[in-house]
Amino acid sequence: MCRSIKTLRPPYADSVTETDMRAAALQYVRKISGFRQPAPHNAEAFDKAVEAIAAATEELLGSLEVRGGAGKGAGAGAAR
Repeated sequence: MCRSIKTLRPPYADSVTETDMRAAALQYVRKISGFRQPAPHNAEAFDKAVEAIAAATEELLGSLEVRGGAGKGAGAGAAR
C-alpha cells in the first residue's frame, strides 16, 4: 500500500526512533486521507491521526517478539 513506509522491526531495522515511527504514521495518514497537506480546517484531525498511529506503532513494535532476532521490543524506541 505505502511503498515509502519502511519496515521498522528487526532484522530490517537495528534501531527505530520516534522520528521514524512518526514519519511512517504521516505517510500512512497521507495515503489514506488522500492529502499530502491538509486544509486548515482539517489540520487538527490530520495531526491527531498521525499521533495516534505513531503511538500505536510504538506499542506494536514494543510488544512484537521476533523469533531468532534480538528479542521482545528490540529496536522499538531505541534512540529516544
